[in-house]
Amino acid sequence: MGYKIVAREQWSENVFMMQVEAPDIAKHRKAGNFIIFRLSEEGERIPLTVADADPEKGTIMIVTQAIGYSTRKLMELQVGDEILDIIGPLGQPTHIEKHDGIVLCVGGGVGVAPLHPIAEAHHKMGNNVVSILGARNKDLIIMEDKMRKISSDVLICTDDGSYGEKGLVTDMITRVYNSGQKISEVIAIGPAIMMKFVAKLTKEYNLPTMVSLNPIMIDGTGMCGCCRVLVGTETKFACVEGPEFDGHLVDFDLLIKRQAMYKKEEHECNLRLG
Repeated sequence: MGYKIVAREQWSENVFMMQVEAPDIAKHRKAGNFIIFRLSEEGERIPLTVADADPEKGTIMIVTQAIGYSTRKLMELQVGDEILDIIGPLGQPTHIEKHDGIVLCVGGGVGVAPLHPIAEAHHKMGNNVVSILGARNKDLIIMEDKMRKISSDVLICTDDGSYGEKGLVTDMITRVYNSGQKISEVIAIGPAIMMKFVAKLTKEYNLPTMVSLNPIMIDGTGMCGCCRVLVGTETKFACVEGPEFDGHLVDFDLLIKRQAMYKKEEHECNLRLG
């Protein structure tokens, strides 16, 4: 028995949302948790953050950007189709505590999907959430309505200026910092290169910064070692010790290098799909 898709929306050319029946995961998931799905017995195992959940309906929400073979195959599924395997919730939940200053939530592209449940948890804690959403263009700005519901302010920027302001999320961070508002914590989720430069900036500003990493994962139990990342002087396994770490300690250059390990194979698989 698989996991039935009960709702589906395509948000841009390669970004789509699905609501999937997964009652146990919907009941137990917490902010920061993720799942791993598999489409066939021979298929690869792909991690995705639970962007939202409805315990009463028994559904979870996943948001995916179709880039590789498996995510492109997932994109082809429609309402009523089933995903073969979903395991979760996996990973360590986000540590949420009361802050007397702003919790600055920074999302890049589809990174807003994993950012949302964390921002929502801070909002429910009573923290003042200010969100920054950035992307290459307007089509890649997602979940703006959901982020506005849990944020006291939302700043939007795009690389090409097609929506919000033309610029980078680091420009928006500097604006909030220079406004004189106290920033208690920065949470940044998005492409590794984005998180790298956010962490570099916030280190200069001496702002505690948490990032959520997305290295290659296979088993989700820490046994395979594929998801290892260097944090400070220690090797960590993102699937069981993460996915969230101190952004000022992460070796982003190594992470980016490891993410590209299977680019050749991924390209060949995509060619077969056409």
